[in-house]
Amino acid sequence: MTHLETELNALKQKLLRMGAVAEMSLTQATRSLVERDDELARKVSLEDDVLDELEKEIDEDGITLLTKAPLASQLRLITSAMRIGRDLERIGDEATKIARRAIDLNGEPQLKAFIDIPRMSSLAAGMLKEGLDAFVSGDTAKAREVVKRDKEVDQLNKQLHRELVSYMIESPSTVTRSLNLMTASKALERIADHAKNVAEDVVFLYEAKDIRHVGLHSPSN
Repeated sequence: MTHLETELNALKQKLLRMGAVAEMSLTQATRSLVERDDELARKVSLEDDVLDELEKEIDEDGITLLTKAPLASQLRLITSAMRIGRDLERIGDEATKIARRAIDLNGEPQLKAFIDIPRMSSLAAGMLKEGLDAFVSGDTAKAREVVKRDKEVDQLNKQLHRELVSYMIESPSTVTRSLNLMTASKALERIADHAKNVAEDVVFLYEAKDIRHVGLHSPSN
């Protein structure tokens, strides 16, 4: 293995570490809301700092490696890693947003049973995990399936927003709690968007195809 290949492998490992932290942040943020756990919510902010630092390191490493990589496949790996790192950092930001809303909501009576939010979180977490798995294995078919699943999270977000608007119309005393839940729901929808971006970058990395904004295309034969 050449020195460059060793450095590229180190970049991939750093990205996977970042992915693991992002997954944990999402899980803990959701639990802090559903289980009404302020302490767990505060831990999410600490993990966000870790993600911020890892993103900086990946960007710095990537810029250095761009000057050394002679092959198109190596250049795609570096640029994809930098883009995925940016999405993982933003997942951390959204998880922090959920945790902050959890702390606000935990101080008031629970508005409704938590069904939609855990479902959205589970879907988004699954998308992220499978997108990262596809990055490791080079499985672009799996990555394309992740992209398709984003619509399901979008629909759940819209459904919950409609329900919460009804709560606010019927009972003004629920406005603050409803708005906090809307913010958390929107954050989960954005996390799914970032997981979708990761999957799209996996397709770009292994197929040299940019499928952003243009829908899904069948892999080349």
